[in-house]
Amino acid sequence: MFQLSKKADYGLIALKHLAQHTDGSVSAREIAVEYRIPAPLLAKVLQRLARKGLLVSQQGINGGYVLARDPSKISIVDVMEAIDGPIGMTPCERGSSCEQIDHCSVRDPLMKLKVKVVRILGDTSIHELAMN
Repeated sequence: MFQLSKKADYGLIALKHLAQHTDGSVSAREIAVEYRIPAPLLAKVLQRLARKGLLVSQQGINGGYVLARDPSKISIVDVMEAIDGPIGMTPCERGSSCEQIDHCSVRDPLMKLKVKVVRILGDTSIHELAMN
């Protein structure tokens, strides 16, 4: 089953929140409280997104996070890959050994499906999430 990781889900929630609150930085704690996300886990997710260039961390009394670029320029794929690495649909894509690899009849069709899924996720921006 194709599914977002919990960390990617939290990242999307946080970026949507930041896209809706552009009047200043927002703390990790504020987001954690609002959405009932474990604060230590969210802090790690936000730090990773900042290292990947999707967020800017601001220090000080009014510190927190802001989006590094316009939310219409940040896609769902950007967030997912920043958190979890390249998107994969099958274990063999991630290097897992598979006894069926030489005789697999679904690998190529699943790769074509993955391309479509990634395209849709890549075409959907944080701005679009924030408008709903």
